[in-house]
Amino acid sequence: MARGMIERGKLLNALMERKLSLHKLEEMVGDANEATSLRREFLERRCGLDLKNIASTSLNFNDVVGKNCENTIGAVQVPLGVAGPLLIEGEYAKGEFYVPLATTEGALIASINRGCKAITESGGAKVRVIGDCMTRAPVFKLKDLSDAVEFVNWVERNFEEIKRVAESTTRHGRLLWIRPYLLGNNVWLRMGFHTGDAMGMNMVTIASQKVVDYIENLFPKARCVALSGNMCVDKKPSLLNELEGRGKSVISEAVIRRDVVKRVLKSDPHSIFEVNLVKNLLGSARSGSISFNAHYANIVAAVFLATGQDLAQVVESSMGYTWVEVRNGDLYISVTLPSLEVGTVGGGTRLPTQREALELLGCYGSGDPPGTNAKKLAEIVASTVLAGELSLLAALSAGHLARAHERLGRGFRSERGDKP
Repeated sequence: MARGMIERGKLLNALMERKLSLHKLEEMVGDANEATSLRREFLERRCGLDLKNIASTSLNFNDVVGKNCENTIGAVQVPLGVAGPLLIEGEYAKGEFYVPLATTEGALIASINRGCKAITESGGAKVRVIGDCMTRAPVFKLKDLSDAVEFVNWVERNFEEIKRVAESTTRHGRLLWIRPYLLGNNVWLRMGFHTGDAMGMNMVTIASQKVVDYIENLFPKARCVALSGNMCVDKKPSLLNELEGRGKSVISEAVIRRDVVKRVLKSDPHSIFEVNLVKNLLGSARSGSISFNAHYANIVAAVFLATGQDLAQVVESSMGYTWVEVRNGDLYISVTLPSLEVGTVGGGTRLPTQREALELLGCYGSGDPPGTNAKKLAEIVASTVLAGELSLLAALSAGHLARAHERLGRGFRSERGDKP
């Protein structure tokens, strides 16, 4: 028997006997692909399963472990579809795009695709990035209110030096501002950074730690309680992000001709206006929602999964507002996303399938100048949200929502013999 097989057997026995921890395998075998295989085989033995589909992947785990995932056993496959062409007239995204969407929800891509058709046939979506900053907010404890106010004034006077310290940790990161928030003797310093084409959380976290070290050294009355004080606000819904923005703040709009609304969307502008008014505005207000839209999360999550974004940031990235008007018989619709957090370098964007999805959009990697690719992606995402929102409002106004999900979401066959 080959030496490799003997060693593999010993390692598996050690795992079964709990003499070896799963996370130690990379160190033991020196190869993340072999460690992944060993962990998977251990689980198969332990649980009496065949994990052949989890094993089926094109990933090289030596490129993954230490960057994207730990204790790897394989990969999960999610169906990937495309919607388009979607005509976009942005500052960074110009022309027709085919948008990759990863989802397990039947009817979603078909609906977005219908919205893309309506927008494109009506002249396209106009879109602009109106804000761009990533935030981190360490919280400091002072002895009393007097010290807290003194601390805030000290930070304001020393902003330029704090900025120099923060930017010493990064090539592309720039500290734009610091906004203090006080509660009793506690002070949060919400710092806003420009992060180039990176989504930027790692970048601003490292820079913020450097700032914290600097502050505690030169202003010893302030003690940092937590590097992230929950006023960043990361991966949680908040009015602060809706008001001040985080990541990219983006607005996309279109005027859909009345004949296109009737032919493509099977509805009329006044009916869509009424659904938006009663559902998105009144319904959201009555329920106490802080976000007034139909289903931004559906589209944002599908694009995020396809392009390697941080999935947990769908929480704040899918907050926003849909506005509808009837103009001379046509339909005006806009979507406003104040906290869309996307990047085209780093994180999951380097994974092979996610990289290809970004390349499909012409967004992969660093732009020239840096930051332009991430803004381009933000414009595409917002315009895709516009398409999805338009189509769903039309389906609701025409009473087609349940029928579409029966046909495309459940493989439904009716008594009349309708085909899925």
